[in-house]
Amino acid sequence: MSHPAHPYLIAVDGGGSGCRAVVASYEGRILGEGRAGPANATSDLVQSIANTRVGIGAALGSAGLEAEGRERFVAHLGLAGALTSEVTSRIARECGLPHVTVGDDLETALAGALGSGDGILVSVGTGSVMAGRRSGETSRIGGWGLQVSDQASGAWLGRGLMERVLLCHDGLETHSDLTASVLAEFGGALEIVAFATGATPGEYATWAPRVVAAADTDAQAVALMAAGAAYLGRGIGVLDPSGRAPVCLTGGLGPAYGPYLPDLQGRIVQPQGTALDGALRLARAFAERRTRPGT
Repeated sequence: MSHPAHPYLIAVDGGGSGCRAVVASYEGRILGEGRAGPANATSDLVQSIANTRVGIGAALGSAGLEAEGRERFVAHLGLAGALTSEVTSRIARECGLPHVTVGDDLETALAGALGSGDGILVSVGTGSVMAGRRSGETSRIGGWGLQVSDQASGAWLGRGLMERVLLCHDGLETHSDLTASVLAEFGGALEIVAFATGATPGEYATWAPRVVAAADTDAQAVALMAAGAAYLGRGIGVLDPSGRAPVCLTGGLGPAYGPYLPDLQGRIVQPQGTALDGALRLARAFAERRTRPGT
């Protein structure tokens, strides 16, 4: 049954590599999709708000609903780095929608991957974060940004690759095909330093697929993947000391770590849905709350 006042849902999943938005009917049928640039509220709040608006606008255009009154939409926005009430309130004020809830991308990823059930989510994309849910209580590890956190992430792999290239250049490590080719592509160590001086997490993350692709045979790539997997394994152990909870590896890079976590092979399960599915679930829950007496 359609919601009488809010027949449409909007869901947004934003991170360091880009922002995705969908418009759906209240029943969950996708009507339109949109994409925009990075939407990491920690890295650049102004940019994240602007790209969220672009993504929403593109989704509305795709659905042919640009002219619909915004009062008819209920939305949930899940953006990386939206961790404080100050940040989420600002995003809600400036996103262009009157009925909206805002949280970080972990919340939407949990809702998508685990539904309402218990388990552990390992979300690895441009950034990384882990969460465990038990009896409705959620604990998290990481996700504090590349400057001090985000181990195993795409940005971390890219930065780690540059570090290893320079270690090899200095004779402290042995070049592999990957590190030698990256050094040649940049044209030298000074060019890598120049890149690193202003590189964003998203720009570092563009190098992560090279690491993953080379890890079957390349010693330096294997070392990076093994180090990332060791961090993830430690986090999973903290979130679930019992060693029994199901584990979802999500995000653009999460599944790539599966082969490097041999002790978890019997516990890894497929996610129920994506972060966008989770954002739609949260948007609908918000719409339902709005219809309750006293809300």
